Amino acid sequence: MKFLHSMIRVKNEEKSIRFYCEFLGFKKGERIRLEDCFLQYLVDENTNTQIELTINDEIPQEGYSNGRAFGHFAFECDNLDEINEKMEKMGYKWEIEPFYMPEIKTRIAFLLDPDNNEIELIEKVIVR
Repeated sequence: MKFLHSMIRVKNEEKSIRFYCEFLGFKKGERIRLEDCFLQYLVDENTNTQIELTINDEIPQEGYSNGRAFGHFAFECDNLDEINEKMEKMGYKWEIEPFYMPEIKTRIAFLLDPDNNEIELIEKVIVR
């Protein structure tokens, strides 16, 4: 068994591509047209896992809301201070600013993607 992808519905494909590709570093993969939507795959080249953006032909004006079961996507990063600089340049803001979490001995932080999906960033732990 191998994990392949997670799917999220997006209101604005361009904003989502900017966030996941330009900010988080995913690469655009295959784009498929189905009867009522487009599927745009975004590939994490480090793990070869994907996020599938679903762009429905009929999108609610207010966008989509998540149920209470979905929590967040988590990504490892090298340095939250560098991420903070990149966020400022790209106009993104923290939902929860970086803080040290002693249980995992590293810093974490949270922000929202363009569709209000929560993104957790976990600073890579360097073992010495």
